[in-house]
Amino acid sequence: MKNDRGNSSGSKSWGMMALFLITGAVLGGILGEFAANSSFLTGVAPYLVKQFPIFDLPPVTVNLYVIKFVLGFALYPNLMSILGIIAAIVLFRRF
Repeated sequence: MKNDRGNSSGSKSWGMMALFLITGAVLGGILGEFAANSSFLTGVAPYLVKQFPIFDLPPVTVNLYVIKFVLGFALYPNLMSILGIIAAIVLFRRF
């Protein structure tokens, strides 16, 4: 049975959840940078923008002599981006 949104009864798509999480992380990181530059939060700002290394895959180079690929991935969230992810999860579950 389908609901108003076209999804099967009550299920939400994983793609939409990933979009919410990425958006929450990015917006939280941006707010953290604004907080770091704010004079109002000078005492707390270093804790809000301190990065926590979670995952770091060093770059791998694939040289095909015509095209050269460099692939790598690193995840260094700060406290504000983690709070943004939590807010995104709460919003996702509400809608």
